[in-house]
Amino acid sequence: MPRPSSDVTRLLDAWSGGDPQALDRLMPLVVGDLRQVAAKYLASEDAGHTLQPTALVNEVYLRLAGRRTVQWENRAQFFAVAAGIMRRILVDHARRRKRAKHGHGLLRVPLDEEIPLPEDDVDLVALDAALDRLEAIDPRQSRVVELRYFAGLTIEETASVMECSPMTVKREWRTARLWLFGELKG
Repeated sequence: MPRPSSDVTRLLDAWSGGDPQALDRLMPLVVGDLRQVAAKYLASEDAGHTLQPTALVNEVYLRLAGRRTVQWENRAQFFAVAAGIMRRILVDHARRRKRAKHGHGLLRVPLDEEIPLPEDDVDLVALDAALDRLEAIDPRQSRVVELRYFAGLTIEETASVMECSPMTVKREWRTARLWLFGELKG
């Protein structure tokens, strides 16, 4: 049974306030949700893939624990940051695998069903490169994709993290999906 959001928020506040044990008390409350996000990323991987959801969550924990100062606003922001860390871990992993196999065995991740794509899944390295290009053109749209797709946040949660209206998020999400479709199709 998931813990109330207030428990998570209270621990995020304690961590922001300098309590070094707050992260250790927080992780048991959010590990299930983080594993779900990680499993989503790894769902289309080959059966022999060595990176597992638990290992990905553990790596996120290590990177979060290494942060000297943190300022958390809410649960949605925490999951957005954690998803961004997962994205970087997976992209780095995919690049290492790509180099090791000279271009074979790319990490494949399905995109949200709302994004029209030429295939069922997308090369994570290509998606990351496309998001970097989108960020150079429109940082807000890139951030919306990161929060909606990688963090799995709702329209309302994304609006809260970005401090804008849900309608703005919907508009930016729609435009970014279309732009990504064009980039990934080519």
